[in-house]
Amino acid sequence: MTKAEIVARVAKSVDLNKKDVEKLVDMVFDEIISALNDGDKVELRGFGSFRTRVRRARKGRNPKTGKTIEIPAKKIAYFTPGKELKELLSK
Repeated sequence: MTKAEIVARVAKSVDLNKKDVEKLVDMVFDEIISALNDGDKVELRGFGSFRTRVRRARKGRNPKTGKTIEIPAKKIAYFTPGKELKELLSK
């Protein structure tokens, strides 16, 4: 499902135009991203939680040349589904 499909379904179910719903969806995503950038945990009860982890620096290999390269450490986002979501998906 794409963001556009989410916007279309929400707009249809709440009887609002797509532009307004798209602004709301963008605002929600922006707030989640902002909180993760600040190092906060984002928890949506019944759905799951988003957190960040630091992936350590490591050595890799360029597949084209075979040369060893240094891959720097970076922050990544990860999602943990909530209990209710797990139960709904396992049915």
